[in-house]
This record gives sequence, structure tokens and C-alpha cells, in this order.
Amino acid sequence: MALSADELERYARHIVLREVGGPGQARLKAARVLIIGAGGIGSPALLYLAAAGVGTLAIVDDDKVALSNLHRQVIHATADVGRPKTESASLAIARLNPHVAVEAHAVRLDAGNATALVATHDVVLDGSDNFATRYLVSDACFFAKRPLVTAALGTFDATLTTLWAHEKSPDGKPYPTYRCLFPEPPPPGAVPACAEAGILGALAGVAGSLAALEAIRLIVGFGEGLTGKLLMIDARSMRFETLAYQWDPNNPLSGKNPTLRDLSSHGR
Repeated sequence: MALSADELERYARHIVLREVGGPGQARLKAARVLIIGAGGIGSPALLYLAAAGVGTLAIVDDDKVALSNLHRQVIHATADVGRPKTESASLAIARLNPHVAVEAHAVRLDAGNATALVATHDVVLDGSDNFATRYLVSDACFFAKRPLVTAALGTFDATLTTLWAHEKSPDGKPYPTYRCLFPEPPPPGAVPACAEAGILGALAGVAGSLAALEAIRLIVGFGEGLTGKLLMIDARSMRFETLAYQWDPNNPLSGKNPTLRDLSSHGR
């Protein structure tokens, strides 16, 4: 996909990178990325994906901007309070990079719309704030055969990993699924909500930026990704650690005896 003169200047610092160059920037322009949630993770991820020149960004979020969002959801501004997050994010992206097309879906992701949304994009980035949505997104990506970058925030910690659950590793084993990493969601109430426990705003920026970087690496095709590896960030000690995890042959999605054949178990 050809780049205009304006785009060549805009992305000049990308293009001079050997690992990106003109072909890599063209791949970014041709890419379609689906972002689940325009919140703490989705906000910085959307800004950096837009700045990088990803051609189409689709945003799924049914929430409206609240004043308490603004210390971490940096794509929104004070004047956006009360506005749908998809609308606010779309306007911010248009200001940042007019070459990026935005598809706004002001809906809640569910079993009825997940497959169609995921299947029409090249990469999915999940910044949702609950396990039910994370399982739904990861299962939908498996069935649609799409790579997934998924990140999560705690109060002072964050995690990030990439899933190619529909592919096999060089040793012939399937790559792990989200269910291999987290076989079961935590018990209700075990993980307090953000409004109850709080969250360090700048940490969302770190995690969202890293999620955008991982998506960019997937699209361009450079570096060693986070497939089979969970990046863990501890903001208290400023420590980054990586935990390796593998395919679980007993997982219900891609195990030896799978029991999940579609998204019907998620309800509608």
C-alpha cells in the first residue's frame, strides 16, 4: 500500500528503522486492529497505534466518559465527560492522525457480536477490565484464527501477553490459549473493582503503550513476541519479569478433548 508524501514525512522516523522501513510502514497502513475498551489500557494503545499509522482502528466500548476516568484514560479530556468513549476516542484520533480510519462500536462485546467483529480484523487488542470479557475475546480470536494482545491492570501491577492459540509452535505443539494461562476466573469478589481498590494512572500508560508496541511488532513482523510469555510489571519496585507458560492439553478450547466448539457458553 503506497504512502503519500505527507505520510512519508509523518512516519520518517519509523521508515529509517531497518526493522520497519517502507514495507513495514505500508503493512501498518494496511492493517485493521480491533481494540476492546477505550479505557486505561485502550486509551494509550489507541493513541500510539494511531500515531504509528495503523490504517484502521475499530473501538468497542459501550461506556461514557466519567471525570474519574481522566487520571488514566488519556485519550479523553475534561470536555468529553458524559460523551460516549467511542466518540471521544474517535475525535482524538482524528486530531492526531487524519490518515487513520476509525470504526466506532458503542456496544458491549457479547457472544452475538464478537465473532463478526474479530473476524474482520488482523489483530485484536484487549484492554477490558473483567475476566468474562477476556475469556470471550480470547475464545473468539481462537475460532476466528486471529492473534490477540491482551493486557490487564491491577492497583500497582499489570500483565501483558500475546496469544496465537490457533497456531502451532515449531515443536508441533499448539500455542497456549488464555485458558491455559488462567484455567478458571477468580472467585467473585476476589479481585476488587478499580473504583473500590484504586489504580495508579501512569501504570495504565505503561501497559497500554506496551500493548500497542506488541501489536505493532505483530503487524510489521520484527522482534521476539510475547507468545507463551506473560510480562508482569510491578510498579512498586519498578520490576519487569517474564513468566513462560505452555499449552495445556486439558484446556477445553484447544486441548486433546475440547468441549468448547463455539461461543454459546458465554451466553447472549
